[in-house]
Amino acid sequence: MAAFSFVAASVFAGGLLTNTNQNAAFVRNFAQEGKIDLTSIYTNPAGGAFLTNGWHLSLNSQTAFQQRNIETTFPLFQYNYENRDQKHRFEGKATAPVVPSFTLSYNKDKWSLSAHFAVTGGGGKCEFDQGLGSFEAAYSGVIMQKMQTPGVFSALMTQSLIGQGVPAAQAEAMAATGQFKGYSINSFMKGRSYYFGMQVGGTYKFIDNLAGYVGLRGVYATCNYNGAVNPSIAYSLPAAGIENGIAALNNYGIELNCDQTGFGVTPIIGLDWKINEHWNVSGKYEAPTKISLKNKSEIDIASPEVQAQAAGILGQFEDGAKVREDVPALLALGLEYSPIEKVRIDAAYHQFFDKKSKKYADKQKLIDHNTHEFILGVEYDICKLVTISGSWETTRYGLSDAFMNDLSFSLSNNMVGGGVRINATERFSIDLGYMCTFYNDREVTTQTAVGPKKDLYSRKNHTFGIGFNLDL
Repeated sequence: MAAFSFVAASVFAGGLLTNTNQNAAFVRNFAQEGKIDLTSIYTNPAGGAFLTNGWHLSLNSQTAFQQRNIETTFPLFQYNYENRDQKHRFEGKATAPVVPSFTLSYNKDKWSLSAHFAVTGGGGKCEFDQGLGSFEAAYSGVIMQKMQTPGVFSALMTQSLIGQGVPAAQAEAMAATGQFKGYSINSFMKGRSYYFGMQVGGTYKFIDNLAGYVGLRGVYATCNYNGAVNPSIAYSLPAAGIENGIAALNNYGIELNCDQTGFGVTPIIGLDWKINEHWNVSGKYEAPTKISLKNKSEIDIASPEVQAQAAGILGQFEDGAKVREDVPALLALGLEYSPIEKVRIDAAYHQFFDKKSKKYADKQKLIDHNTHEFILGVEYDICKLVTISGSWETTRYGLSDAFMNDLSFSLSNNMVGGGVRINATERFSIDLGYMCTFYNDREVTTQTAVGPKKDLYSRKNHTFGIGFNLDL
């Protein structure tokens, strides 16, 4: 039976459960790890030690739009009377209209205290109005098997006619002339996933050009998964004068509504070495975040037969159950080089330790290697008022074919972004940025009893950001 293990994966940059873009400054320049700036406190918290004395505040919002599309090819799709092509397209739309974040820092000589709030994982909603290929493929197999079982089709037709007021004996005789013509699936799937993170910590300058950071991030996860599958069949009953009848298979439907909540804590350490006026290097390590999501679910399965078949798959949504969905550890390294005062060249590297991140049913064992990201960026001060920037990032996931499915998939990609910082006054600036992600399509073939099932995964993403930075 169809699985409902859909995950509204991040519409932002980063690993499988981590958003690395926390503000508009990132959207216009992804390589924030080596920078010393209020807006870089999330990516380079130790660098906050080198800000000027006093209070610093940054308020940001991002808007993201994403399409998650799957083309599924399956032999039994030819029996779908609404679309008899073996290739069906399923389109998902993910939106995050407002994703807020803020950063606050107070500096006093060698010490600095900071706080940061953002959506550190998940980050949006995704909806498949026509369900998913895995839903239809599973149900088409069940329906075709049932319709080929002696007596099942005639029994369904007899029951349908009796429901229309036809006497039982007459209904049975009329049903004997019936013919199965195909199936249809009415289904949908919606997912919402937000991991809110509140980070607090402090930095200390050991010497004038070397600082360290220690902090904690509390992560509150809230998710919702809502979906339904309602199959029907098309038939003809010549004895009843019916050529294109439709009968709902009420005993085969599934409805799910599941809320999940959980909390975890992330220890964080960092270092920043301000070598001289031209070079700055940094490093940050985030320990893994253990999160057990607790379910509050309503699952409606009409048929005991379907209930038995779906029990193992829907176990992760069982009411009251706890599901592990840890956020992986992260190692981030950054470098900034300023050949002249007006130009800054930035580079960064991320490794997400996905293979050590515990997931439901030990799904992390299906990951071939950890996620790696390489980032380059550049900034140029046109004048005191305006800074322009541009950047590039590549993300390489290590997901096996067995890990991939249309319910939850991630694709390696390249991302470009750019924007401006407007220095309105000496104490107030505005960041404006835009980024676009180019995903690598991926096809996965799964062998089944009726032939190969092929899934072609593709995604599109656009994100806009605006931020307001103030030295109080």
